Amino acid sequence: MFKHTNFIPQNNYAYFCAQIIIYMSYKAVIVGASGLIGRNLLNQLLTNNVYSEVISLARKKVPVHSSKLKQIIVDFDHLDDYSEHINGRAIFCCLGSTRNKTPDKADYHKVDHDYIVKMAEIGEKNQVRQFHLISSIGADEQSSAFYLKMKGETENDVKAKTYKSIHIYRPSVLVGPRTESRPMERLTIKLMLLINPFLFGPLKKYKSIAAKTVAVAMYNQSIKRNLRGVFIYESDQIKKLA
Repeated sequence: MFKHTNFIPQNNYAYFCAQIIIYMSYKAVIVGASGLIGRNLLNQLLTNNVYSEVISLARKKVPVHSSKLKQIIVDFDHLDDYSEHINGRAIFCCLGSTRNKTPDKADYHKVDHDYIVKMAEIGEKNQVRQFHLISSIGADEQSSAFYLKMKGETENDVKAKTYKSIHIYRPSVLVGPRTESRPMERLTIKLMLLINPFLFGPLKKYKSIAAKTVAVAMYNQSIKRNLRGVFIYESDQIKKLA
């Protein structure tokens, strides 16, 4: 005689569907979507179904159209004015400048430190669960090099925030198509391609890395559940996460 025993599978199926609905209600905030990593990350967020809403905060809009994407033009000197948009499951901070764009060290520090820490502060107040930060290989607040010292200070100030999880990515030389001409960077990338095969063991974290790889790693870590604490990923670890 057939016994009706499908109540548990039905319940499991309902639970599974509920989890999908929960996942698809996630909201992400991305800062710096026009940059090399940011463009790739924005594509990940928009083409996968986990996030149903993506807020891009930037000085200008990117040429991307999606029903999931809302672009907010921001004056980063007045971030508090945009606090209503800085909420959701995760903040992805890909903000950064270069010495060519901001030769003045004070301006450089404002972009790569002050704006980022302020963003983390607002997200913390709005109870965002995760903060994902693009830093740099060699970041160290004790470094004598201005850039690495600044990156180290930014990391430490972000780590002091009370998010459920904080994820810091330290990529090496980035590879990928850029929207602007950077002759020295192109030369560096070519040199790294020659050097990469000789970097192994503790040196493998210095190998160049594709910007898309970093973006995929960030996305993957953001959809993992129950991650708590501060996580720092060196360049070789980022490749494994992707």
